[in-house]
Amino acid sequence: MRAWLYLAGAIVSEVAASLSLKGALDAPAWYLLVVAGYLTSFVFLAKVLSTGFPLGVAYGIWGATGVAATAVLAAILFGEALTPVMMAGMVLIIGGVLCVELGSQQATKARAARESDAGTPSSSEAGPAGPRGAAR
Repeated sequence: MRAWLYLAGAIVSEVAASLSLKGALDAPAWYLLVVAGYLTSFVFLAKVLSTGFPLGVAYGIWGATGVAATAVLAAILFGEALTPVMMAGMVLIIGGVLCVELGSQQATKARAARESDAGTPSSSEAGPAGPRGAAR
């Protein structure tokens, strides 16, 4: 649960920094928020990774959610375009990240199964019908 809170912090601070870039074009003082937001985002992302969260999954969720939130908020705050094609792209990006997450969960389960099998006799000791022989 802690990893997800850190990830939310990374996303919020990155989106705030990205949106601040637009304001910094007219008022350079906003660059302070840009720098602080990106630094904070990377600190949170490092905390996410320190919990054991897979890098590919964390980065994918961070990036996809950041893109979608930035696009939606830029449309609301700055009147930027948000077309059906753009929304479809965001759905595809988020769907791709979900596929990465599901694949990561499967890999984690497979690794845990292999590690628990490491305590059982090998296929040469158990014979061809042993646990590892049947899995090959």
